[in-house]
Amino acid sequence: MKNTVILGAMTIAGLAAGAAAAGTLDDVKARGKLNCGVTTGLVGFAAPDANGEWKGFDVAVCRAVAAAVLGDSTAVEFVPTTGKTRFTALASGEIDMLARNTTWTFSRDVDLKFEFTGVNYYDGQGFMVPKELGVSSAKELDGATVCIQTGTTTELNLADFFRSNNISYEPVPIETNAEAQQQYLAGACDVYTTDASGLAATRATFDAPDAHVLLPEIISKEPLGPLVRHGDHEWGDVVRWTLNALVTAEELGVTSANLSEMAAGTNNPEINRLLGTEGTLGEMLGLSADWGKNALAAGGNYGEVFAKNIGEDTPIGLARGLNAQWTQGGLLYSPPFR
Repeated sequence: MKNTVILGAMTIAGLAAGAAAAGTLDDVKARGKLNCGVTTGLVGFAAPDANGEWKGFDVAVCRAVAAAVLGDSTAVEFVPTTGKTRFTALASGEIDMLARNTTWTFSRDVDLKFEFTGVNYYDGQGFMVPKELGVSSAKELDGATVCIQTGTTTELNLADFFRSNNISYEPVPIETNAEAQQQYLAGACDVYTTDASGLAATRATFDAPDAHVLLPEIISKEPLGPLVRHGDHEWGDVVRWTLNALVTAEELGVTSANLSEMAAGTNNPEINRLLGTEGTLGEMLGLSADWGKNALAAGGNYGEVFAKNIGEDTPIGLARGLNAQWTQGGLLYSPPFR
């Protein structure tokens, strides 16, 4: 088993090295379309609506990158991936970037040879149970059956948590959130565990969401963010600074409502550099001067994207918490546009 894991990591790393050498930015421009890997379906983060149009928090990152590079937020091919297929899809070049609630870890960065371009959601692993189970703490789950997505950090965190608390569980392996939801509601498992944001998004789709509770324990750090292949630094910069543009715009008060006005020029030099009316930041990235403006026009700043897709006024109902701006007590922080 250990040899299989090592060979798998070596294979993914080798694929990533070969694909990165091709120059993704040039490929995307030549193709006229961004191939963006997303989840198979998690409402609020990435899921097709009734008309087949992909929407969500992670989808917005893909669209912002497409707008920054191609000037068109609709020039995206969304490629659904599972916990098992996502890394091979990125390493092989099937997708240009992955924006799929993926945790930034040492081994994924160093061993699998991927470059995380930032954190777009600070999360942690939680537990959801039926209210009728009568459980108020994860430490009361001794002997429980647990639905767990394979090939994820949650699988490893779960084993660590139960072991450290000297309790046992029976895993019920699943590959997609849709499968987890089906198995959990069918009673095939007592508990569903994944990122707390994912649990909130899943519960929001239930016919009776109030019949299910999220337990208080958060058992891990899960910094989620978009990633690209190692070695293609030019492309990594594009994805990184597109995400930073969304974050900085919120901090500086640039919104969908005032974007056109701000893009005409302001008294704030950083806003001007962000929107391309001053400096040569676009040229440094190999993009047009108005790349930042185009990225923001796709769906607004970070706060707008959060509020529209997963915020407190949506069925998912997530508070900003750690994902508030650093000026508001959160962890959200972008390097300066200078």
